[in-house]
Amino acid sequence: MKIGLDILGGDFAPENCLSGAVMALDELPSDVKIVLIGDSGKAKEFLKSRNVSEDKFEFVHATDIIQMGEHPTKALAQKPQSTISIGFKLLKENEIQCFASAGNTGAMLVGAMFSVKAVSGVIRPCITSILPKITGGFGIILDVGTNADCKPDVLYQFAILGSIFAKEVYKIQNPKVGLLNIGEEPEKGNLVVQATHSLMKDSKDFNFVGNVEGLEVFEDKADVIVCEGFTGNVLLKNAEAFYSMIKKRNRSDEFFDKFNYELYGGTPILGINSNVMIAHGKSSPLAFKNMLILSKDIVEANLNEKIKTIFQ
Repeated sequence: MKIGLDILGGDFAPENCLSGAVMALDELPSDVKIVLIGDSGKAKEFLKSRNVSEDKFEFVHATDIIQMGEHPTKALAQKPQSTISIGFKLLKENEIQCFASAGNTGAMLVGAMFSVKAVSGVIRPCITSILPKITGGFGIILDVGTNADCKPDVLYQFAILGSIFAKEVYKIQNPKVGLLNIGEEPEKGNLVVQATHSLMKDSKDFNFVGNVEGLEVFEDKADVIVCEGFTGNVLLKNAEAFYSMIKKRNRSDEFFDKFNYELYGGTPILGINSNVMIAHGKSSPLAFKNMLILSKDIVEANLNEKIKTIFQ
């Protein structure tokens, strides 16, 4: 297995990317190779300074970067030698089995759609985030930012994608699916959520448990919480803000410590024909390490093939 890592993506590249890759060596099995995509000279200098053998990695040279503020589609077309463009080329040609980056999120999403493309039958791919549970363990929420407006059939598909992800990667058997809403009753919420509830209530595609209110998202009512990307992103950023405030007040809490994004590293794009991981631009070495570990788990779970089977 080969995992491609964009070492020029993120706010603190290449140092944090490379530090995370070195940390991951201790936990990845010997048959997993990390392919460093970026400035090979700088990468080799860094490894030498840490007394790490170059033989531990493979290198694909690239010095062009798609900056955070660039238009994704234009940048991919105008910068074929950028780390993201080259990463997707390697992924499409199966030279790597997963491509991970903390670079321009829009470019990662557009690159995925234009190179490996969406699984046939999937209307809109999406991304997830971890939701720690007060009772222990965790669930996931999707979408958290790629699809700000969704129709009921798209939300229905998110429930399928989230269920497969929770079961195959996080080993949650028969995951409970909830629809994020402003009340428990089926008639609550806007027209889109009401229509989605009607679609989901008798579904045989997943284990639907009904509406989930905001005060229940960290409880055990659901393992997979479905919403459109606008609401999901607001909820996610609010949770991250609480974690940051607690740390700034020099407090420590076992539950709130689980909101640290570094523990999870990144998130896959669900519903595409290969494995693509995206991460925070501010990702620390620990976040990069955990993203690489999750990348390995996703490839081993054969996640995209199982999604294809369900949708075909």
